[in-house]
Amino acid sequence: MRVTGKRTLIALGCAGALGIAVIGSSGISLLQSQPAFAQDFSRTPATFADVAEKVRPAVVSIFTKGTAIGEVSERDFSIPDLPKDHPFHDFFDQFRKNFPNGGRPQQRLERAQGSGFLISPDGYVVTNHHVVDKAAEISVTFESEDKYSATVVGTDQRTDLALLKIKGDHKFDNYLEFAKVKPRVGDWVLAVGNPFGLGGTVTAGIVSAGGRSIGSGPYDFLQIDAAVNRGNSGGPAVNLNGEVVGVNTAIYSPSGGNVGIAFAIPAKLADKVINELKSAGKVSRGWLGVTIQDVNEDIAESLGMKDAKGALITRIMEDGPSAKSDLKVRDVVIEVNGENVEGSRDLARKIADLSPDSDAKLTVMRDGEQQSLTVKLGAFPSSDKLAALTEDRGEKSDREQMKDLGLTLAPASEVEGAGEEGVAVTDVDPTSEASEKGLKAGDVILEVGGKAVSGPNDVADGVREATRKGRKAVLLQVQSNRQTRFVALSLVKNDN
Repeated sequence: MRVTGKRTLIALGCAGALGIAVIGSSGISLLQSQPAFAQDFSRTPATFADVAEKVRPAVVSIFTKGTAIGEVSERDFSIPDLPKDHPFHDFFDQFRKNFPNGGRPQQRLERAQGSGFLISPDGYVVTNHHVVDKAAEISVTFESEDKYSATVVGTDQRTDLALLKIKGDHKFDNYLEFAKVKPRVGDWVLAVGNPFGLGGTVTAGIVSAGGRSIGSGPYDFLQIDAAVNRGNSGGPAVNLNGEVVGVNTAIYSPSGGNVGIAFAIPAKLADKVINELKSAGKVSRGWLGVTIQDVNEDIAESLGMKDAKGALITRIMEDGPSAKSDLKVRDVVIEVNGENVEGSRDLARKIADLSPDSDAKLTVMRDGEQQSLTVKLGAFPSSDKLAALTEDRGEKSDREQMKDLGLTLAPASEVEGAGEEGVAVTDVDPTSEASEKGLKAGDVILEVGGKAVSGPNDVADGVREATRKGRKAVLLQVQSNRQTRFVALSLVKNDN
């Protein structure tokens, strides 16, 4: 659960309990003395009953069971399992038989609940990844109260989608299809699911927005205002034709309940992922093996670019596919296979859509000039492997104050925890641009203007070099909390 102030972002399907994710003004009405325009209400349904009647038989409630090691509190006692030749083996062994499970940590039964929907007559069911994650047993129940066991065909954590198959040779008359036409903002939408375990429930609203980023990878989501709550995870959001326009996955709420802002995985993306899961049991995505960030106006100016577009390479992973290519840190990727790259999320999406082991033709801006290169993509790694790869090493000289930049610097080797390389920031003027852009004590400057720095004097030299080149800003590569990023600081003349 991610909390910002009082706002909470929760996945529609809470761990071990209810299936939905929760993400966590008054309206002003302007009255103008203008003639009212005629509105055509002929397409507005008098009732949603026909759509609901068509959709509900294909929607299921999903219940899962799994096991997890119980949490150990301060009062819990676990008897160590010592080898027989250990001097205290006999001492502890005499007590073991008096404790449940031999004095070892107990397992507890975990339950989860969510929603899903049938997509074929032979029993394939779509739901969310987090609803069935680590489930040992899965059951699906239809509105008719018919109950079946199901197995996981495949899941995709990046899009929070999962495909299930009902066990046995069953044929079902009611199933849903993904819409081929993208919904427009303002279109009616119905959300169907099993909120709070109450049973099949239908709520109505409209598509409030498209292309929403909710901090869950590079993919965009639909925003709808139909009432969605815990337990709706994996349920469908359908149009007036009963076609699935999205798979409910998260809600935005300050309290954990519905406030009219819900998010759904768009039908086009869901359909593609589900087809891959059905055919291969997993989703294969291309991977560059780099970390990237957006290009703002300051960074564009410091790199001699006219437009603040593209994705800036901030790090190339040693074991990643780009390490074997001509791609370099500070390159800005502006095209992939001839298609423009608007920003970092756009680059991530375009690369993910390509197959592993395929060649990606990149156009990059380097030192103010456009270059073309090719990278043979790898396969996007698992979450654990990716976390290990993206964790920066601890690369972090006479104390010197850079008044123009608002920074006080020192050799990294003289600052505890800063490492042996680079220049440590020991103080930041709170009124400076550096402070405004997030630099703080403890950060380590690794490069200035594309050149590695080993002492405060190198930082000053880098600033002077940028000034000689007529740059309006100098680009710093900064390490903070084991992550690297680029910060462009304006070069303002000192009039004193």
